[in-house]
Amino acid sequence: MSDTIAIEDAQTLVANALIASGCTPGNALSVAQALIAAEIDGQAGHGLSRVGSYCAQVKAGKVDGAATPTVERPRPGWVTVDAGHGFAFPAFELAIDAISAAAAETGIAAATIARSHHCGQAGRHVERLADRGCVGLLFANTPEAMAPWGGSKPLFGTNPIAFAAPRRGEASLVIDLSLSVVARGKVMAASKRGEAIPEGWALDADGNPTTDPKAALGGSMVPMGEAKGAALALMVEVMAAALTGGRFGFEATSFLNAEGGPPDVGQFLLAIDIRATAGEAFLDRMTLLTDAMLSQEGVRLPGTSRLAKRDAAERDGMAISAAAMAELRALADPD
Repeated sequence: MSDTIAIEDAQTLVANALIASGCTPGNALSVAQALIAAEIDGQAGHGLSRVGSYCAQVKAGKVDGAATPTVERPRPGWVTVDAGHGFAFPAFELAIDAISAAAAETGIAAATIARSHHCGQAGRHVERLADRGCVGLLFANTPEAMAPWGGSKPLFGTNPIAFAAPRRGEASLVIDLSLSVVARGKVMAASKRGEAIPEGWALDADGNPTTDPKAALGGSMVPMGEAKGAALALMVEVMAAALTGGRFGFEATSFLNAEGGPPDVGQFLLAIDIRATAGEAFLDRMTLLTDAMLSQEGVRLPGTSRLAKRDAAERDGMAISAAAMAELRALADPD
């Protein structure tokens, strides 16, 4: 059974839960907007399922709910953001503003986000760059969840990569993928619902295939593309952690509980202003490419399902299960 609620009301409910746990109103709203956006887009593992653990982490001091991220531009095409061991979303807002401005001047700009936390729906960040006329690329490392190929002990995170490019008169092309077969957030969401996961997603602590999400969370995710996915995860560790001075996946504490200190992971953003390259010709070429794809029956562009879901939520409100609604209300009004 579920309740239907307006998007703004859902954001307010999540923000109030975070404020009650110790977040400043500005940080709480930034996080709430990101979580609700992920839920609407069908990315439940980065949506409402995170609220309870986020609140617990703020209360425990694992996340600084009052952190104020800072931004510097040490070189014309380079931006550095310090998330201050707070949530990643306010830091991304600073980074996206700064990197798009820098790319407008230099043609290409990069940003690192240090002392950071879970970045949520990775595609959302690069989509915002694409909407400003930039090709965007994001690398983000996460706590250990995946063994290097040939090994059995988790070492790398699931380490998402996201890419977005603008299109003329159409929604930006967005590609958002985890380097495990599926994002670990989907396993966490299944665990909260008490549902089994498909075989092939994860291994238990002994390295055996499992459909039990709790066993999966205590074991290892299977890399996408086997050895190739594991190699890409290694690349992300370098780009997101080594370049930012952050912790590697095997050093970071979990995003899923309130135990230990801050995860201290990193993120790397790249923005290429299309006006500095092909300009209008870029948009022409994008149209040719996507039209060629869509001319084939059964083909759809990556990420397009999110658009219909957004339209439906704007029109009809978003559905929240009765259990999730009860949890949110209890967190927002703990007395």
